Formats: sequence, structure tokens, C-alpha cells
Amino acid sequence: MPALSPEFFQYVADPELAKINLARLVESLTPATQALWSQIAADPVSCHRLGAIMGFSSALADLLVVHPHLLDTLHEQPDAPLSVSYSPTEKNQIEELRLAYYRRLITIAAYDLTADDPVAFVSTASELITQLVDQTLQAALNLAHRFIPSANLIDFSIITMGKTGARELNYVSDVDVIYIAEPSHPEVSDTEVIRIGTTIASWLTHAISSPGPIPALWELDTNLRPEGKNGPLVRTVESHKAYYERWAQPWEFQALLKARPLDSDDEASQRYMDIVNPLVWEVANREGFVDSVRHMRQRVEAHLRREIADRQLKLGPGGLRDIEFTVQLLQLVHGRTDPSIRVAKTLDAISALVEGGYIGRETGGKLDHHYRFLRTLEHRIQLQRLRRSHDIPPLSRLGRVAAAMSYDSQGLENQWQRIRHEVRQLHTAMFYHPLLPSLASLDPDNVVLEEHAARERLSAIGFKDPHSALRNLRALTQGLSRTASIQRHVLPAMIGWMAQATEPDHGLNAFRDVSEKLGSTSWYMRLLRDSALVAPRLAYLLATSRYIAQMLPTLPEAIVWLDDDGLLSPRSPADLTDELHALLKRRNTPLSKAMAGRYLRRREMLRMAIGQTLGITTPQQVRVALSDITDLAISAALIAAQHDTAHDARYAIIALGRLGGQEIGYVSDADVIFVYEPASGATDDDALAEATRVAAETLALLKSTGSEPVIVTDIQLRPEGKQGAIARSVESYRAYYERWGSAWERQALLRARYCCGDKEVASAWFASINSFRYPANGVSPHDIREIQMLKIRMEKERIPRGIDPSRHVKLGRGGLADVEWTAQLIQLMNAGRYPELRCPSTIKTIREASRCGLLHPDDARVLIEAWDRASLIRDLNVLATGKTGLNVDVVPDDPAVLQLIAAIIRLPQQQSHDFSEQYLRASRRARTVTNKIFYDEK
Repeated sequence: MPALSPEFFQYVADPELAKINLARLVESLTPATQALWSQIAADPVSCHRLGAIMGFSSALADLLVVHPHLLDTLHEQPDAPLSVSYSPTEKNQIEELRLAYYRRLITIAAYDLTADDPVAFVSTASELITQLVDQTLQAALNLAHRFIPSANLIDFSIITMGKTGARELNYVSDVDVIYIAEPSHPEVSDTEVIRIGTTIASWLTHAISSPGPIPALWELDTNLRPEGKNGPLVRTVESHKAYYERWAQPWEFQALLKARPLDSDDEASQRYMDIVNPLVWEVANREGFVDSVRHMRQRVEAHLRREIADRQLKLGPGGLRDIEFTVQLLQLVHGRTDPSIRVAKTLDAISALVEGGYIGRETGGKLDHHYRFLRTLEHRIQLQRLRRSHDIPPLSRLGRVAAAMSYDSQGLENQWQRIRHEVRQLHTAMFYHPLLPSLASLDPDNVVLEEHAARERLSAIGFKDPHSALRNLRALTQGLSRTASIQRHVLPAMIGWMAQATEPDHGLNAFRDVSEKLGSTSWYMRLLRDSALVAPRLAYLLATSRYIAQMLPTLPEAIVWLDDDGLLSPRSPADLTDELHALLKRRNTPLSKAMAGRYLRRREMLRMAIGQTLGITTPQQVRVALSDITDLAISAALIAAQHDTAHDARYAIIALGRLGGQEIGYVSDADVIFVYEPASGATDDDALAEATRVAAETLALLKSTGSEPVIVTDIQLRPEGKQGAIARSVESYRAYYERWGSAWERQALLRARYCCGDKEVASAWFASINSFRYPANGVSPHDIREIQMLKIRMEKERIPRGIDPSRHVKLGRGGLADVEWTAQLIQLMNAGRYPELRCPSTIKTIREASRCGLLHPDDARVLIEAWDRASLIRDLNVLATGKTGLNVDVVPDDPAVLQLIAAIIRLPQQQSHDFSEQYLRASRRARTVTNKIFYDEK
């Protein structure tokens, strides 16, 4: 007996098993096979292949022991055609067919087990196995015609399905088939056709799947036929057509995605494919199709026993079915209009989906690799005993499979668990993506957006200027770039979402602006396609808020925020301060430093606008956040203004008005005053001169033209108003208020709050004026009367002509001024005795007054409701219209504006007019409270 080549053990997964099987093989050799054995033993390549089989697959080793003449297959190519020896008897002929099949299977397994990269080779192995199955089925069908005398009276066709149809079979798979029978002679009746066809189908099952001396090859599974197990085994083409057009369920068309004729030249098969192919690519049009596919996948998982689900390679979470169902769903939804993704093989479909832009390259790469890995693992598990199994062995029994994949047991277990986890994540993100139901629900014409009749469709779904809309769509989707490709499959769903919003035309215009700025940016396209939130949110925002539609194209990177609610929440002042200081370090000129602060303000205003429009941030959070970022922007200007000073003074800026109360909106002015203290060693004159110059430059930097919106500042609340110095020392303020301070100045100081600058200077200033703004014994009747008269004069003189006072939310009856001045009067009269009232916030003051018994709780609720509604109207006017003029302070009566506002606050469109009425009712009640408390009406 010749010695084996050393290469025998190079690919052996289990050396002990190899030795045992080799000994059995040698004992089984006959004189006729001795020469063959000598050839194998002397050939290194054949030794590789023999060792790989003997040391891994017990089933194939058994076949070689029983049939050692099959050793010559180790010299052959895996794609060699099936060669079936002739036998005169049916029984022997079936055995010859099976032996011919196993001969080829041994060759394929030998190449597979000795592949340098088995994961890369797996698709080739599947194709080779499928080719072998095809040839075996065709050979069996030829034999059926030989052994069934009446078979020549009909044309019998086989449609392969599932993995067979997709050419991605395992070593042990059920072979899914559908049978078609047609008469080959006119005199053959339909009944006879079905009878003969059923006889042929039964003979095939017997030849391939029944027990025998040579093991059965695989199960022929016909359960995918119409009506499943309860349907006829064989049908004519017309019978199939009638069933599919009338009765077939969506899952049946999903299965037909992989249908393939066994004989591509067969006329009946081609007629069958011509019938089912259009139906396959129309099934996604059915109402609820996407949900039905999702529910089917969930049902499959639900039927898995818990004790095996976590080690189920095929059906369990993160298994093969997760990838296959995901890919098939994407194909069926997008394949309606894109023939390039109408492919059967899973790996080819992944590649086509990537090329079409439907999934990202990185995601596609992971799906491709992970599917190959899982299929390789499946092949190795099945190849050991040629049993149809998808269960991962426990770690203690994973050694042989691991070695056959170049891992140790723990390494394979870790890799499988990692891949399983990633597959599940990818499946969840794509299979349940919100774009899919939206795209599937669109009429195919709306998906394709052909030019003919496109204007009519756009007009019908709500676009008022379909000509402009079509121009935008052309601009977004023209060309062959990946960006245009992704736009073509994202846009139909976005158009649908925009059409459901209030102003789709505005939305599409803004979307084009954003896309032209970011269209070549890979992360933007990925977000639109892959995120579950970004595309629908973006469509809604752009078609609902003109303010956001104007702002977003100037800061398109903000689209990233739409994918994470946390990014739409207010940022902390500390974080913003750190970011500002980092920006200031990289800027050298005063203007560029000021612009850094103004940029942050613009960005945070957009963040709050998006958060408020999406209902993520509350109006109160928005007001505080806008106040904080305005503080920061003013701080940047103050820092910039000190760029070339002798540092003769230290500065602080005090916020007043709505900024002081942290109650500003999107268009509020910033009321401030400047205070300073002379630096050590500096003269008063030098300190005053420098402080005046710094204050003037700070104001100039806040309103200077440039790349960022100006910040309108108002310093008229300083001592002596317009005629007064723009900066004063702490002592100067104290002396002025002590000698000249008027009632309205006391009132203005109630909302004073540190804004920015030197906190010690600010603290000294507050200490110097607190006794003035919080008088111990309240204010005199004369002062009260002066405040009341000033309020009346403002209401008469400052409400624009032609505006109904009841609809002016700032100065009108029951508006912001009524509530704020009422709260401030309570403070002036009582804050000296009640420290709880010493706060700049209107709402907090009202609540504390109620707790102290100074305001009836019902009155407090009325005032707070009116103030909240008035403030909200100002914000909504800006968000809805994008305008910042005087109309911001007016309750809108324009139906278009009311519809936008209703959309932002999630109010049904038919109730949009209720919004105005609710404010008017609240303001009337607030006016009653104001009259009672502020004007002391009995």
C-alpha cells in the first residue's frame, strides 16, 4: 500500500476522524480500486481533497468507503457535467442517477473544504450545487419519460423556486419546485394532462427522495404551489394564471421573486414566467403590503421555540432570514420601477441595491460579508452528516466546524455572535424603515415621476405650482450620480409627506436649496435614505415652517439633529460657553470674534425652532435657551470690543426686559445696560472713557452687517434714557437711582439679570440697586398712579393704527404688557417684604405671589394662561411665516397662516380658527384680572 502524501492532513479539520475513515477506506478497497488508490495517494492535490473529506464529512466518507470507485472524482473539476450510466431496470437506473449526483457532490465538497477563503468561495459552492441539482432534475425528468409510457403525451415543465431558483442551494436543502403540464397533442384532455403530469411528479419524488440502497438526494418540496399542500400537484399555465390573478397572497409573490424555469428554452415555462413576473413587481402596490411582509417575518420568529431560537442560524434573530427578508422587501418595493434590482440571488440583489443607491456601500458590504459567513457556517454544519440542519452546535461541539472555517471554537462562537448582532441591527433598521410603507403606498406613476401627466399628479396631491415643483424634481434627480439615484428613490416618499403638510411648494423649494448645498456630501444622502426619522421630519419641517425653510439652507448640517431628539434639546450654557471660547481662540479680529457669538446664536435659534416645531422642546425651554444664547452672543461682542484697551475698567452687561426675565422669543430685542468699575490704579476719567468706548463698540459689533444676523439691542432703559451715558460705574448708578430714580425705572429694574462680563462688578451693581427696586415699604400711591398712566399712554400710542387692540398680544387688552405690568406692580408693592418675589421671571413672580397669598390662585392661572398664549403666538407667527415685522405681535386671521400654526401645534386643520378664539377668551379673562389688580377696579 503506497504511503500517503504529507499534504493529506493540510486541510483536515479532525485528524482522528480522518485516520478512522482512512482505515475504513483502505479495508474496503478491491483489486479493481487498488490502482485508483495508488494514483490518489501519490497526488498531493488529491490527497488534500481526500483528507479534507475524511477529516470532516462522515456522510461523504461513508459513501467513499461503500463505493471506493468514486475516488476518481477527486481528479475531476467541480463543474463537470452530470454523467449517468445506463441501466435497463428502473431500480438500478435510479441508483445510477443518485451515484452520479453524489460523485459530483464529493468533488464540490472537496474543492470547498480546501478553499483558501471558504467565505469567499461559498457563492461558488452554492452555484455548483444548484447546477448539479438542475442537471439531476433534468436527468430524472428524462428518465421519467423513459419509464412512464404516457409521458410523451404532455409537455411537463419544472419551475424551480427558493434557493434553487436563485442558484444559492446548500449541501442539504429542500428543492422547491412548481410543476406545469400542458398537452402535446390536441386530443389529450385536461383531465388526462393533469393525471399524467401527476404521475411524472410522483415518479420524480420517488426517484430523488425515497429511501433506497443509495441514500435519497433531497426533498422535492411542492408546498409553494398554488393552494400549498391542499392544491393540485400539477396545473396548466392558465390554471396558474387564474389562481395568481385572483387568489394569491402577497407572500406567494414574494416567493415567486426567485422563480426560474429549469429549462430556459421551454415554451410553457416562459409563458408562466411572462404571467408571474409582472404580478411579482406589482404586489408592493397592494394596501398594507409592507406590513404583511413584516408580520410574516414576525410570525416565523414567534413560532421558534425559545430554547433553540438563539442558536438558530436560519430563522433566529440575526440569521439568514433576517438578511433575505430585508433584501426581498427592498427589492419588491423599489423593483416596481427599477428593473436593475430584479434579480433572484441574494448576494446579487445586495450588490444591485447598493449600486442603485437603495442601501449604503458600507451597509451593503456588511450584508454581503455576513450573508456569506452565515451561509458558509450553514454549509459546514450540513456537510458533516448531509443532514438538513440550521442549529449551531454548542461551544463544546463546535470544534470540527470551527477548524473547517479556520477558527478555534471560541473564535468562531465570538465571530458568529458579533455578526448575528450586526445582522439584527441592520435588519431592524432597514426592514422597519418608515420609507418603505410610504413608497409602497405610492402609485407607481408617482414613484417614477415621468414628465407626462406629472404636473397633474403634483397638482392633485396638493402642490399649488406644479410647474415649479416639476422643475425642482428634475434638478434634484437628473444625472447618473449616486446622489441623483438616492434622490430618485427618496423623493417620492418625501413628496408624499410634503403633500400632507400645509405648504408643500415651500417645502420642496427649500429641500432643493438644502440638497444643492449638501447633495455631494455622503452623510446627507445616507441620512435621508437610512435614518428612520430624518426624511419624514425634514419634509414636514420644510413644508410647515417658513422660518425653518429659510434658515435651514443657511445651516444645512443641522439636518443631522433630526436623527436624534437629544440633539434638538437645549444645550447647557456651560457647553455653549466652552464652544464659544474655542471659536474665539481661532479668530483674530473683533468682528470675527463677534460673528462667532452671532453664529452660535443663529445655530441655536434654528435648533430651538426645529425642536419646537417637532414638539420636542417646550415653549418655556425655548425662551430660556434663546435667552442663554443671546447672553453668549453679547458676551462675544463684549470680549471682542476689549481687543485694544488699556484695561482701565472691568465691565458687566445687565439684561433687562424679556431678556432679563429669560423670556425672549425669536425676534425679541435685547434690552441691556452697561456697568463698569475702574480698574486698580486707573483714574475715573480713563475708566469712563474706556468703558464708553467698549460699550459703543459692543453695540456696533452686535448690529454690524456681516455673515450672521444682527442682534437688535436697546439701551433706552439706562438712566436718563436716550440722553444718558451709555456706560456708568456702579457708584454712578447708585447715586442716580437714589436721587433721580423714577417709578418706571424701579419697574424696569425688576427684570434686571446678569448677562455677561465681570460677575463681581455685576454683583456690586445688584447690591447697590436692590433697595431701590425692592422698596421696603412698597411704592407710594403717586408712583402707582404714574405707572398706571404710563401703561394707558403706551396702550393708546404704541398699538399700530388699524390693529384691533384685542388682537395685539403685546400691548393689547389682556396681552403681555397687561400680565407683566400686573406682576411687576405686585413686586413693587411687596418684594421688600417677600424675598420670593425678587426674580425677573414673569411667570415665577405670579406663582410666588399666589403662594404668598398676594394673588388669588384663579387669577394667577388666568394671567399665566394669557401670557403663555400671547408668547406662543409671537413664536408661532415667526415659525409659520418667517417674518419678523410688527405683525408678529398680532393674532393672525389669515387662513393660510392659521393652518401653518395649527400644523405646528398639532391642531386639526378644521380647528385652526379655534386657536385665535382661545387666545381672545384667555386675554379677556386676563384683562379682567388686570383691571382688578393693576387698575384697582372694584
